[in-house]
Amino acid sequence: MPPVPPLYTASVPVFRHYLERVSAIVERAGTEALEARIADAFPARQQFATAAGFALRVACPLAGREVPDLPAALGPRLAVARAMLGAMGPGAFEGAEARVIRHRAGEAWLEQDGASFLHLYGMPNFLFHLTMGYAALRAVGVPLGKADFDGFHAYPPGFSF
Repeated sequence: MPPVPPLYTASVPVFRHYLERVSAIVERAGTEALEARIADAFPARQQFATAAGFALRVACPLAGREVPDLPAALGPRLAVARAMLGAMGPGAFEGAEARVIRHRAGEAWLEQDGASFLHLYGMPNFLFHLTMGYAALRAVGVPLGKADFDGFHAYPPGFSF
């Protein structure tokens, strides 16, 4: 069995895991809380929607695919992004490190090799939007902790974070 391409393991499983975490956070937060924002940043709903978009905006070019349009509504957007990522196999990522990805960052046009695109641009932006959405929800009192964000941590009852 050939080795799994490193950009596949560094992207698709990470995106899927954290989009699953976001789905649980969104369900827990409720509709009203998703309008929370930090300062003049996007509201939590838009932060999470942007993260879902980034997951495909990064994984698709690495896999040699076009970036699809996603539903506007947050729940379906998260579900479609997770399903599309789940359909991507490691084979599509062979040679992704050397692929040249031309993309926009705001108004700037960038050209990066696949590894730089994922590690220096894509993953940091994905995590930025997840974290901003999480922080906005925390700021309005949604009881979330590190375990909700990453799905790995566990704390004793009554532990305050």
